[in-house]
Amino acid sequence: MKAIPLAAALLGLTAAAMPATVSAQRGWQPIAQRQGNLDARIDQGIRSGRLTRPEARRLTTEMRQLSRLESRYRAGGLNQWERRDLDRRYDALSARVRFDKHDRQDRRYR
Repeated sequence: MKAIPLAAALLGLTAAAMPATVSAQRGWQPIAQRQGNLDARIDQGIRSGRLTRPEARRLTTEMRQLSRLESRYRAGGLNQWERRDLDRRYDALSARVRFDKHDRQDRRYR
């Protein structure tokens, strides 16, 4: 009879710990996933007309340069400083994509 309350208590503790674990993991995305998300946002901006050709070209070039930098970092093993540097650079690129997509320099407003 004591097995059922014990199992219920363990299940409750496990369920309570899950949201904290999941939310902690959501804060950090693997670099490959960030690249894919940014690439998809740039493509969507091009298709929707929210990015002008020069903006899209510049963002794509920055994305390529960032990818090359990551390859150089990974060649020697990615340390904590390099990971933070890449995170900072991807954050900045993400902010530029967001700004360029909402700066009203698309064909609908000209």
